[in-house]
Amino acid sequence: MPKDKDAVIALDDEERPRVLIVDDDKRNLLALKTVVDEVADVVVASSGEEALRHLLNGEFAVILLDVFMPGLDGYETAQMIRSREQTKRIPIIFLSAVNKEAAHLNRGYAMGAVDYVFKPVDPLILRTKVSVFVDLFAKTRQIQQRAAQEQALLDENYRIQAEKLRVEQALRAAEMRHAAVIQSLPIALFLRALDDKSGQPAIIGGNLERLTGFPSPPTVCEWQDRLHPEDRERVVAGYADLETEGKLAIEYRWRCADDEYRYFLEQMIVLAGESGQREVVGSILDMTERRELESQLVQAQKLDAIGKLTGGIAHDFNNLLAAVLGGLDLIGRRVELKDDQSKILAMTRRAAEQGTDLVRRLLAFSRRQQLQPAPVSMKQLSASVGDLLSHTLGGLVELEWEIPGELWCAYADGAQLELAIMNLIINARDAMPEGGQIRVSACNEQIGEANAYELAAGDYVRVSVTDTGTGIAPDLLERVLEPFFTTKEIGKGSGLGLSMVYGFAKQSGGAIHIESEIGMGTTVAILLPRSELKAVEPDAAAEQASAASREHARRNILLTDDHNEVRQTTAALLSDLGHTIFEATGGPEALDILAQKGDAIDLIITDYAMPAMSGVQMVRRAREIRPGLPAIIVTGYADTDEIKDVPAGVTVLVKPFPPERLAKAIAKIQNR
Repeated sequence: MPKDKDAVIALDDEERPRVLIVDDDKRNLLALKTVVDEVADVVVASSGEEALRHLLNGEFAVILLDVFMPGLDGYETAQMIRSREQTKRIPIIFLSAVNKEAAHLNRGYAMGAVDYVFKPVDPLILRTKVSVFVDLFAKTRQIQQRAAQEQALLDENYRIQAEKLRVEQALRAAEMRHAAVIQSLPIALFLRALDDKSGQPAIIGGNLERLTGFPSPPTVCEWQDRLHPEDRERVVAGYADLETEGKLAIEYRWRCADDEYRYFLEQMIVLAGESGQREVVGSILDMTERRELESQLVQAQKLDAIGKLTGGIAHDFNNLLAAVLGGLDLIGRRVELKDDQSKILAMTRRAAEQGTDLVRRLLAFSRRQQLQPAPVSMKQLSASVGDLLSHTLGGLVELEWEIPGELWCAYADGAQLELAIMNLIINARDAMPEGGQIRVSACNEQIGEANAYELAAGDYVRVSVTDTGTGIAPDLLERVLEPFFTTKEIGKGSGLGLSMVYGFAKQSGGAIHIESEIGMGTTVAILLPRSELKAVEPDAAAEQASAASREHARRNILLTDDHNEVRQTTAALLSDLGHTIFEATGGPEALDILAQKGDAIDLIITDYAMPAMSGVQMVRRAREIRPGLPAIIVTGYADTDEIKDVPAGVTVLVKPFPPERLAKAIAKIQNR
């Protein structure tokens, strides 16, 4: 133990000396590190280049350098170390398994080595040699530190007066900086007597007026009077315990001068004052913004949880809907129905399609669906939505559309936008139990770089739904977008409507904005990106789909699906289109059929999720038998991006789909 107190302090304050070990053999590095770890911190390098990089990042007591390495060998590395001013004085011990001849030893010493250690290394000898240089390094560093300290003290004595003045100036500047920092923070520091409830606290830092709106600090009693009713009892009890506990940290809501409640975190500690009277020193921190961020995080977690749930049920639900819609389509094709029967069939089909819409809305809400954005004409959309809602709104509600002729086309999924606007219109109807007017308007809007919607700058189409209903209370306005939050009676709403609209707008690259006033009504606006292209006219789109469904040749199709109802319905639809169908309940059975039929199979249509073998695996195995065999993979999953490693040229369809889409996919493959 050194007797010099300063030496002890110097050694304690410094980190352990470091040793650099360079060897291209990892086993050697591990063995050498184990030996040297006891006397110093070890840094290892597996090449000369890596060793040179380490030398740029600090000092080393000694370098253990292997002579023979690929790339830069030990001699070359040592030469470069010696050529650098900052490293040329570091001792180098060469490690060698061969070449003990004098010529090689002399070459090493000429390159700057101070010693040689031959492999296999004797741990005791190596540790002893390294310890010498580590101790020398530590002593040298200690001497340098002492010399620097003594020189600093000498200089200090010469400049004592000037330094004192400079410290005072720096202290004043630091106090000003600290005051400025505290002034910029949402915090106030105060001091008051523990037993004084009627006097005003002394504000010793920060800006209480900016936090509360009051120019002078309220007394303790006045402060308690403005506590939120739900927090008052808890806070008053905490204040009462302050005298015995000696400290307190409590968060609460407090009504500011503008009558708005803000979240404050108050922290206090009791100290003995100069006169013996106990004083309370404390701080008040505005936590409102943090609370809002926490609320947004909880909202995001809710969205994620519901998204996972929705994605999980979408596959099974889409399979069921595919079977139902396919069966209904077959009935419509194969059975001649009376008018009343056709109406029942149409109502049943519409109900099943609404189930499909519900899945899409849930997926839009959770932002997990695969949207199909395209140019959307608001005039076309207003016509289709008006027809759908003509018998839904009732006689007490008037629906008005304001769509200017120069309106841009929005770039969004048309079906989802239609659902979103229908949802907003129905919400508006429900907000007007005594009747009223709903106005759906649209306009072009240019968004700048800095905007309240957190959108990228550019051109957008704003679609607004305005009602003259009861309005939304200000304290509920921020919650209406939360999933499952609703002000309607039980059974009158799920609380998902606005959340779904919000999810669709976000996923489409847009935003939603709500303005409301109690007794005056509500306006909900959706902002969607502008499309650079024009929307396709409905007649032209229908003609394109019809032409695509007609342009197909009869094919021999191998259909694979483990869901019996879906497979049988799809087989019947394909048969109606003129194709010959070979059915299989799984991948192995399908491969057996393919092996038997050979070149007779023109196309594979397979489900993705099947036991034993997925659709992707089955297509890959099939192409080993028939290279380049066309294939369509059908899935009930919402997110097709989850289907990995889809073979080249394979089309992916999401269930449920109309026969026209399947026919179009087959025709597209045929035309390749």
